[in-house]
Amino acid sequence: MRITIVTIGSRGDVQPYIALGLGLKNANHEVRLATSANFETPIRHRGLDFYPIEGDPQAMLQSETGQDMLDAGSNPFLFTRRFFSMLASQMQQLLMDCWEACQGTEAIVFSLTGFYVGYHVAEKLKVPFYSAYLQPIHPSRYLASVLFPDAPGWLPLRGSYNLLTHALGGQMVWQLLRRATNNARREILGLPPISLKGPVGRLIKQHHPYLYGFSPTVLPKPIDWGAHTNITGYWFLDHPPGWRPRTDLLDFLESGPPPVYVGFGSMNNRNPEESTQLVLDALMSSRQRGILLTGWGGLSNTDLPDNVFKADEVPHDWLFPRVAAVVHHGGAGTTAAGLRAGVPSVTVPFFADQNFWGQRVHQLGVGPKPVLRKKLSTERLANAIRVAINDEGMRKRVAVLGAHILTEDGVAQAVKAFSSVNTG
Repeated sequence: MRITIVTIGSRGDVQPYIALGLGLKNANHEVRLATSANFETPIRHRGLDFYPIEGDPQAMLQSETGQDMLDAGSNPFLFTRRFFSMLASQMQQLLMDCWEACQGTEAIVFSLTGFYVGYHVAEKLKVPFYSAYLQPIHPSRYLASVLFPDAPGWLPLRGSYNLLTHALGGQMVWQLLRRATNNARREILGLPPISLKGPVGRLIKQHHPYLYGFSPTVLPKPIDWGAHTNITGYWFLDHPPGWRPRTDLLDFLESGPPPVYVGFGSMNNRNPEESTQLVLDALMSSRQRGILLTGWGGLSNTDLPDNVFKADEVPHDWLFPRVAAVVHHGGAGTTAAGLRAGVPSVTVPFFADQNFWGQRVHQLGVGPKPVLRKKLSTERLANAIRVAINDEGMRKRVAVLGAHILTEDGVAQAVKAFSSVNTG
């Protein structure tokens, strides 16, 4: 079967789908990834086909609009408005690119971001489509929407609150996209408009198949989700066999106790120098060595103290088992890598599902309480690092959890589920 996987976003929104694509390819499918041109090289190097989709997520986040979106991260209403208004402005080109990418395909698989264009192309082509998400989006009485905070402990009718967050979040997103989506459907695909309610609720009621790429040990399946939802385990893409670490990085790791990793992925800051100094002060206050990854304002290692090392890019699956704790933004992929490595996570969420995963890490007892990006300070970060390093119960729990995740094969389970839908 010829399959196109559509995903839009940063590395964390793409890398798991390369892993999923490899699993499908090994099951004798022809696989193409349609995503940003930033990721053409790693996709092609893994032997998958590629088609570019409009947009440079890194440049977007570094823009003034992107920074405004990051600033709104702790406010679900403001963040949703800014992010999806930006997506709406690109809808025509995104849909056109997706339409071209999917020519000749026999099935479409899309991420949560890829859904907003992939769904319409699948409808036009009349081919089967599959939702493959890294975030839980199904309504549940036991789980709030990832866009909203958990219900406070004192609130009665928590189940009603959770259902309300899903309804409200879904409608916020759809109403922001509805006009641009329906215009693009008409002008590019010749399709009729979608109703005021939007497509998501209809798909859920129709028991459309969903694959969820996270561990059931980290987030068990809520009892009010149907059989059409399959939590497969994480979709890990490990470093290629030919990759080798830099000699100076190996020397640094061997020169003292395991350091603390600090990296916020594609999340940028208006003042990277200020953020860097805050992190350095927190490492000094907590008396920890550190490794900084990406986004640190053009620093070189000559600008850093001897107990801190900066690297531009190191595969998480290689590095994380060699560190004492990971400080990160709470993205789904980095959270997964930290948990699999069996080391505590200190999360500094910026927006959307990052706070959800940070809270989940804390609820499992494998990381301290998240420190929201807007409330980040030297003292708060240093205290969180101390907890992650010194809480022996936490370290034992995360080691057990990591060992369990290592036994899972999320890609194999996802491919098996995909195959069962197509042969059942």
